[in-house]
Amino acid sequence: MTASFGTLPTFEPGSVWLAGAGPGDPGLLTLHAVNAIQQADVIVYDALVSRQILDAIEKPERLEYAGKRGGKPSPQQRDISLYLIELARQNKRVLRLKGGDPFVFGRGGEEALALARENIPFRIIPGITAGVGGLAYAGIPATHRTVNTVVSFITGHTITGDHDGIDWTALSQGSPVLVFYMGLKQLPTIRDNLLAAGRPADHPMALLSKAATPDQVVVVTTLSECVAAARLPGIEAPVLIAVGDVVALRSSLDWFDKSELGTMPPFEHKV
Repeated sequence: MTASFGTLPTFEPGSVWLAGAGPGDPGLLTLHAVNAIQQADVIVYDALVSRQILDAIEKPERLEYAGKRGGKPSPQQRDISLYLIELARQNKRVLRLKGGDPFVFGRGGEEALALARENIPFRIIPGITAGVGGLAYAGIPATHRTVNTVVSFITGHTITGDHDGIDWTALSQGSPVLVFYMGLKQLPTIRDNLLAAGRPADHPMALLSKAATPDQVVVVTTLSECVAAARLPGIEAPVLIAVGDVVALRSSLDWFDKSELGTMPPFEHKV
């Protein structure tokens, strides 16, 4: 099948490819990502690569964990970058596999810059970011022609209160739809700032836990009730937060939970 798409690139020894694995479902891997997995000598993966994808990888001894999770012991970013450089200098084909897209809140830019400084050849393989793919699996369009023409992606990691560098009024007034990555811990701050910026208390909101995986849980709530909703069973990190009128479309577009795909049987194809 892949021949009809042309010749896929050869993974040269001594190089590093930074690839996005998408939000969870192995079917969302790109051809370039699968090609990289098949050729890599070492796969350095992060915390958000789904278990289904990892279980489908042949020769699991190639897998090395280097994930970062908020509030948990994690390797330093500098050490991860140095390790990629070290492996490449051992003439290995090094795949840095990241959840979502490596250049969307994935620190892929930092790692690529470290490789560039050391003259290590690298390639960037985009992936489907959770703010698009995760929402789609929840039946929530990131944009809809009659609802919004602007959407903003915000990382929850840097939201700490009044001094987080975000102009909440400008954000709230300028972007009808807001998507927060990894924002569960900062949910009360997000709520308070959006209410203070003028968003109505009954504004639609969705909490997406483990999107695009067999454990996906989606709770539709409102801005004022979101903190209480986050305590419901099944809402566990990683959580994507969607704010805006597009959330209301889920009642008609919830395809995943109503289909056989929603059960997501084990991924049989080895990569």
